[in-house]
Order: sequence, then C-alpha cells, then structure tokens
Amino acid sequence: MAEADVDEIEALHAEFEWLLQEEVNIVLEQLQGVIMECSKRFPVSIPDVDAPVKSEKFFMTSTSSTSSSDQIKVVVTLTGDNISHADITLRIPKHAMPNLRTIVQNDCQWKLQQVQDAGNNLLQALSLLTPPPLKTRFEFKSAEEVTQLMTTIMGCLQRGRASLIIPKKRTIEEILGSRNMNSSAALHTGTAIPARSSRTPLMLQQKSLQPPLPSDIAASFYVQSHKLVFAVYHIHKDSHGQPKFDVFHAEASVPWLSEVLVLFTIALQLCQQLKDKVGVFYQFRDFQIP
Repeated sequence: MAEADVDEIEALHAEFEWLLQEEVNIVLEQLQGVIMECSKRFPVSIPDVDAPVKSEKFFMTSTSSTSSSDQIKVVVTLTGDNISHADITLRIPKHAMPNLRTIVQNDCQWKLQQVQDAGNNLLQALSLLTPPPLKTRFEFKSAEEVTQLMTTIMGCLQRGRASLIIPKKRTIEEILGSRNMNSSAALHTGTAIPARSSRTPLMLQQKSLQPPLPSDIAASFYVQSHKLVFAVYHIHKDSHGQPKFDVFHAEASVPWLSEVLVLFTIALQLCQQLKDKVGVFYQFRDFQIP
C-alpha cells in the first residue's frame, strides 16, 4: 500500500476517533439543551425540569364556513394536560333540543392524553441522553453505536411530535358504544357510517359533562398541531331514513404548543445531521478504538 494511502487512512481514523469522542458529545449536549427547553414549555410536571403548571383560558371560535359564529361557544380553561373547566353552548338547528349548554367541572376534568403522551416521550428521550453511571460523557466505540442511539432518540421525538399533530381516532360506532356514552345510542340511530368518513377523534368522557349531552350528540376535545379543537357530532337520519352525522368545530391556538412543535423539529434535525455525519464514517465500523 502506498505511503500516501496509509497516511490518508490514519488521518481518517484520527478524525473518526475525534468525532466519536468529542464532536458527538458536543452535539448530544446541544440536543439535550433543546429537549430541556422543549420540556420547559410543557405545562405538565417533568422530573428535573422547572416548569410550573399554570392555567390558561381560551375562547374557542367556530371554524365552519356554513354556520353562524354563535353556533358553538366554548370558553375553556387548560391546566396542564387537563381541561379543568369549560363552558359550552351549542345551537344545533336540526336537533330536537336546538339549544344546549353543558359544563366541564373542575372536579371531573378531561385529560388530554395527547399532551401526556408527548411529555412521556420527551422524558424518555431525555433519559437516553444521560451518560452511564459514574460517567460525565458518552464513550462510543463505533459509528453503529451512535447511529443506534440517534435512531432510538428520534423514535421518541417522532412519537411525541406525532401525538400532538395526529389525534388518535375511533369510529362513530365505537364512540357511541363506549362506556362513556349511552350504549343504546348506537342501536337507536342504526348508524353505519362508511369507514372513509366515520373516523373521529377520541370521545370526551360524558361523565365530564354536566348536564350530559343527548345520546345522539357526541363531543370531543383534542389537540391538532398548535390548536386545541372542540368537535360536536350530531347523529341523525336524512330524508330517506339513512344515518348521517353533522360535524361542527371550534378551535383556539395554544402558543406553547407552537413552541413545542418547533423545538421537536429542531431536535429531530440535530439527530438526523449527526446520523448523516457519522454515516460517512460507517465504512470504518470495524475499527476499534484502543
């Protein structure tokens, strides 16, 4: 082998060793800082993160272009990952009771599971960035070790981000037949909504609503991206006796959700950049650092 080739290989090996022992740890510290900042934005208690739980009040506005502005009126108080109070007024023209009012009381709050799930995934990502016991930094021996760690952390971040962007769903039939609804409602309506159009976010527990809504009306609070959304589903039959449902929405922008999503994205970008850089040296994965 030519001397120049040997020198080049030795130089690459030295750069590879510096990358594993120095630069990777620098990037991991940056990543930890971003995730800590993201954690501080969450209004929930996360160990070792100073983020006091506070209450915020939002006035939710109707998003339907075909309905009047007073069809849905919701004043909601968000405390941590719970709807601690909500005053809901509905006007549903086709319903036997066109004017409805119900309240979410503080003693029976509605938990936003999406927020809790995102916080749990963030906490898991933070725990992965903690060096081994009695160590102040990571000591990697191969590019594969770094890649595996980044892949695992990215999985946590992607799940956390997705839980805020994509609400879990159930069919109308599942919602009406759930333990939180009047189980006879599904039988009464004979609802058989096509799968294409019957996917709706997880149901707000009826026990949280006082007084309860009629059995042919479903309602839910959920997070979608940077917004808190309230949805109402009125199940009825058309002029031909076929089941159908009308959907009404109201929403409000939640500032801390916007900040959290931006920080999730920055953290994912840092992970991907480190994976790409380490990947350049993957051909040296069999090199062992003494």
